[in-house]
Amino acid sequence: MISLGAAALATTISWPKWMQAARELPENGDWMPSLFVGHGSPMNALDDNAFTRMLKQKGSTLPKPSAILVISAHWLTRGTFVSSVAKPPTIHDFHGFPDNLYQVQYPSPGSPEFAKNAQALLDSHHAKLEPKRGLDHGAWSVLLHMFPGADIPVFQVSIDVEATPEKLVSIGHHLKELRKRGVLLMGSGNLVHNLGMIAWDDTAVAPDWAQEFDAKMADFILRRDKKGICKYQEWGQLSQMAHPSNDHLLPLFHVLGTEKSEDEIQFIHEGFQNGSISMRCVQFG
Repeated sequence: MISLGAAALATTISWPKWMQAARELPENGDWMPSLFVGHGSPMNALDDNAFTRMLKQKGSTLPKPSAILVISAHWLTRGTFVSSVAKPPTIHDFHGFPDNLYQVQYPSPGSPEFAKNAQALLDSHHAKLEPKRGLDHGAWSVLLHMFPGADIPVFQVSIDVEATPEKLVSIGHHLKELRKRGVLLMGSGNLVHNLGMIAWDDTAVAPDWAQEFDAKMADFILRRDKKGICKYQEWGQLSQMAHPSNDHLLPLFHVLGTEKSEDEIQFIHEGFQNGSISMRCVQFG
């Protein structure tokens, strides 16, 4: 019998692309946490409130990431795409807000290298590179508070609107490998998001249905019940009120896939904006 050494064995095995990508990524020591952030109104980019102060505090206490991967409710595609632009433009993807909001820029570099790593990790999901996509407000309105220097490379992965929640969890699971390479993985959406029921008085108390859905989601997250969360549409009228369209909930499924069993789960911010938007934020690890 011939015994091959580890190095020789590595050269004889034909690794799947995602496994090869995982083996080739540089180690960075400790695992970065992953986050789900309720980003709320684009005006949070300019406002000083409890939510934005939390973001500032969180950015100052986290280890500095080697890169940031954002999965935002505002990049929906058929199929999965990874932004690979070297200098991502700031996208002002909203209407009817004050002029000074459209002047905000977040000139962070992109990360073509990590984008290629992410694409390889998502080989089984047939991910493609997108070489022109900039940063939407689900990314930059949060990051400009967390990392105002805009000196950390940022890239995004799109949300496949045709994928089931279970498939989105699987996509997150494949991306989890990036956490131990110093990449901060962040989903940006809202646990409750019903624009049709907004109260323009920002001090308005959230209605019972919004509080119930938010609390139910929080309980499922703490119990690590991914299967239960993926079946949220079976909650009937409650889920329909919380998400007339589900775009702002979808980033959560990706982040659930990035969780490790030993991760501590923390709700780093809670509350509602304009009554019908949950600002709850979750940290894993």
